[in-house]
Amino acid sequence: MIKLRLKRFGKKKEASFRIVACNSTSRRDGRPLQELGFYNPRTKETRLDTEALRTRLTQGAQPTDVVRTLLEKGGLLEKTERPSIAIGKAKLEKDKLAKAKTQDEKNDSIKAESEINEAES
Repeated sequence: MIKLRLKRFGKKKEASFRIVACNSTSRRDGRPLQELGFYNPRTKETRLDTEALRTRLTQGAQPTDVVRTLLEKGGLLEKTERPSIAIGKAKLEKDKLAKAKTQDEKNDSIKAESEINEAES
């Protein structure tokens, strides 16, 4: 299977990446079938060869998650809600509700204690 993924290059701690099409069993920095773009995470610079990317996608190439987000930002793919993101959002919402509930219970107990103290005075 053909994968669209990032190939690392550049100095240590100053990495840049090339977007490449390669066989799924090849190494990360192995020889690619075709170079399709460039991405620099430090400056957020992205250059895409749109025609070559479209042909690879129509041939059935599968982009990795990072490359998929770059293609979505570039307008080559429509944004999709991935299951892992949906699960993460649901979990955050659940935690937020639980935290709010415990905060309300604390406020109620503090209010009840203050009312008891006022009644004793």
